[in-house]
Amino acid sequence: MKFHLYPGSRRLISSAVLVLSCGLFSACSVRLPTHASNQTKKETAPLFKWWGDDTSGPAAIKINLDEQKAVIYRGGQEAGWTILASGTTKHPTPSGTFYVMEKIQDKVSNTYGVIMNEAGEVVNWDAKAGVTSVPAGCRFVGAQMPYWMRITSYGVGMHAGDIPEPGLPASHGCIRLPRDFAGTLYNVVDVGTQVTITGTGQYVAPLGNGQPQAAQTRTSETTPARSSSVASLR
Repeated sequence: MKFHLYPGSRRLISSAVLVLSCGLFSACSVRLPTHASNQTKKETAPLFKWWGDDTSGPAAIKINLDEQKAVIYRGGQEAGWTILASGTTKHPTPSGTFYVMEKIQDKVSNTYGVIMNEAGEVVNWDAKAGVTSVPAGCRFVGAQMPYWMRITSYGVGMHAGDIPEPGLPASHGCIRLPRDFAGTLYNVVDVGTQVTITGTGQYVAPLGNGQPQAAQTRTSETTPARSSSVASLR
């Protein structure tokens, strides 16, 4: 038995087949797993690298304030590097050749810190001993400066601290080191280790047209982390 389809019937059947096919393919596409979000996940750049355990000999440190970076040597061989945070425009880190004068693992600043009230709440996060007024019932608490390595007689040194914006100065003059690396450096540095500091901590900011403008001093000031413990301020 033969069936005869009129032109209108043929068009209806073709449309139905097309709709059914699209529905099937759409359903399949919905079921396919997608991992694009995992593929686009960005990794955070490391703040330091250390391979100095395979070397020996006297340590030496070269700090570049313009790069906010230090290179560490042992026995004349490069042993690692670290990002750091030096002093801001208001509290610049000095340049020149220095030597480690003192090492204190659990140092507390007697110059910079916070003002706390009787309830243990911080009422001033940027205080200087003998300069910042202390309200009645409050007290000055010095900033924690773990793995302290002094390089000047007037209070500049290297220590563990916050690096809120890698590449930008953030301290009151000291050289802040990543907390996970400061202990490593502390253990290879001796009293008398040479520390050479170059640069000014200034940079040339690019204009929108790609041309450099006049050199500007970085002015990134930081606010210590709001936590129950006093963050490193120096």
